[in-house]
Order: sequence, then C-alpha cells, then structure tokens
Amino acid sequence: MASDSPGPNAHPVRIEEQFSRQAKIFAEAPELHGEAALALLVEAAKPRSTDETLDVACGPGSVVVAMARHARHSIGLDATAAMLVEAQRLARAQAMPNVEWRQGDVYALPFDSDRFDIVTCRFAFHHFERPAAALQEMVRVCKREGCIVVCDAIASDSPRKAEAFNRMERLRDPSTVEFRPLEALLALFAGAGLPSPERRFFQVPAEREQMVKRSFPAGADYDGLRRVIDTSVDDDSMGLGARRCGDTVLFRYPSVILSTTKAG
Repeated sequence: MASDSPGPNAHPVRIEEQFSRQAKIFAEAPELHGEAALALLVEAAKPRSTDETLDVACGPGSVVVAMARHARHSIGLDATAAMLVEAQRLARAQAMPNVEWRQGDVYALPFDSDRFDIVTCRFAFHHFERPAAALQEMVRVCKREGCIVVCDAIASDSPRKAEAFNRMERLRDPSTVEFRPLEALLALFAGAGLPSPERRFFQVPAEREQMVKRSFPAGADYDGLRRVIDTSVDDDSMGLGARRCGDTVLFRYPSVILSTTKAG
C-alpha cells in the first residue's frame, strides 16, 4: 500500500514484502473493502460527476472504484505492483472504464500541482515514516477548494495502551511504523496549513484467528501474535476493547475519517 523514500533504510523493502504477500488476502477483507466500509469515506469526500479523484496508497483499489461510481475519472497510486494487479482485477470485475492505476511514491506524487478535486488516503498513514511529507504531497496535487480525506485507525490517548497496540501491530505486520492518536493526526492537518477537518468515527471489527490467518508476522511468530492478543483482554492493554468469545478473542480498531478543504 504505502511507499517510502529512497535511501538505505529497510522500510521500503518491508512494504514490498508485506503487501506483495498480502495483496489477494487484503483485497478480500470485507470489513475493509465492502460497501458499508467504503460508504463513510465517499460521504466525506462528496464526489461529483465532474471531479477527478486520486487515492494515495490505493492498495487493491476499492476506494478508487467507489469514487469512480460518482466521479468523472479516478486514479489510484500504490508502491506495490501486486496490489495494483488486484486493483485492475477489481476494476474489470466492476466494469469501471473511468479508472487509472499508477505505481509510485507517496512522497513524490507523479502529478502536477493543483490537479485533483479530491485526494484521499485510507488505512495507510500508519505505514508512513514521514506522514507530514505524505500529507503535504496530497495537498500539493489537490486543487484549491478541493477536498482532502485521510482515514486510519487511531491509537489510544494513553501512551501505555498506544505502545502496546503498536507493538502488536509491528509483530503482526513489520511494515507498520506507528498508529497515531487522533491529536497527532489533527496536528498533521494543522502543520500542512489545512483547516481543522471534519471527523467521522467508526470501528473495524476483528477476530483473532481470521487476523492471524491473514497476517505474515515477524519471524513467522503466529503463536506469539495470538498470545499478545489474548493477554490484552484482562486489562484492555491495547485499547481495542478485546473480549473473549468462546475459543477466540474479538476486538475493534477505533478509526476516523478526517476531511477538509484546501484553501482557495
């Protein structure tokens, strides 16, 4: 989904490894890519029939296709070729002719400034080592008075719970950098010179065994991932409301959609 800047660090490699392996599994996750999961984001963006839209770190293309049902033209950009294969497959299945796919870097979007009416990024900011730089690129390519939308899961305001949540996520998916509290995401908008965004809150349900099955944890430590999730139940150590249900554990990712308008 996400990309990182060129350089000696290993993060771009982790991104490529994780999302090449996850592409098909990730594309088939209904809690992320079903109609209900996409409706709030479309509502926040308010696409019109004359709009051109861009989804940054588009993954398997579900946001692009959802936007294309309402917009004139929709483009998805991702760093991972395997994700774009899934996106192309989705567009063919949905018979969407007004979509386009690009492989590229979120820190250097291959588009002119002030081009798009709507620029979105969904469930990818936690993979960005430089989220402020990624948001600034989104602002650059968005038209004046265009709409910018960022959606991601949010960490607890409690530093202890936020760190426990991020430890679990880095084990589950080593390409995770950090899930950030709401205030940190709002600070990114302020730092980019954007008006305070509207906020739409929702939760993404998760079940331990389905999550483990879809994951490629560090060191293939599937049992360790199960233990971390199990031990979070007693004191809600990750802030995810984990609870036992029969032989498994259910929990939810608190998430937010932040939408605002670039100044004219």
